[in-house]
Amino acid sequence: MKDASILLVDDEDSIIELMKTVLRKEGYTHIDSAGSGEEAIEACSVTTYDLIVLDVMLPGRSGIEICPFLRQKTNAPILFLSARVSDFDKLTGFAVGGDDYITKPFNPLELVARIRSQLRRYLEKEATTGTSIEPGKGSNSQSGNVYDFGRFQVDEVAGELRVEGLTVACPSLVFQLLLFMCKHPNRLFTKTELYESVWGEEAFCDDNTVMVHIHRIRERIEREPSNPVFLVNVRGMGYKLVQENQRRPL
Repeated sequence: MKDASILLVDDEDSIIELMKTVLRKEGYTHIDSAGSGEEAIEACSVTTYDLIVLDVMLPGRSGIEICPFLRQKTNAPILFLSARVSDFDKLTGFAVGGDDYITKPFNPLELVARIRSQLRRYLEKEATTGTSIEPGKGSNSQSGNVYDFGRFQVDEVAGELRVEGLTVACPSLVFQLLLFMCKHPNRLFTKTELYESVWGEEAFCDDNTVMVHIHRIRERIEREPSNPVFLVNVRGMGYKLVQENQRRPL
């Protein structure tokens, strides 16, 4: 994981140097930086990164504006960095393709912990090719690595979501959350349990993060995201992914 390639995008040199310092102390050596959105897009056009730290307030186009363009070039985790602390700003960051959101001023140890957590999940996903699922992991597993829910299939080895036969783009954490629930069909999870199982950082649990990613899954797998029949909410308790033979009729 220490060989991971990281792109830091911020127009404040002091912030860039601080992040480089703490990351190098943790053993990360492949670190590039960009001072604007345009530089970030150009960097992602020529280099494959494993993680991007993206400031929201950039000269020219903001981090929120360029995130969709970065998503066209990479599925690597994007961690937003911003002085904006409102829930709306955080939700906007997740909605445009971000995987995490840290507010300034930030604790360098928290930044490193979140980067490490994001990298671990992303690199583990990249390394799944050629592996097999343990017996009994998901009662609707087919061919060892495909979870079939009728309308959609999740291929763990290929890292793909297919809906009605078409491959649907799926950011890393959205895919990981969906895959986790596919492996535990019909089981109810609280938001905290989902966060700890997928994000892996109990101390940083954020209800909004889980809710946004649930919404992003529904946008992909449901015919009517506002009236879900696969990924359902049990009021006041949590969420579960319902198998075909236990769903109400469409």
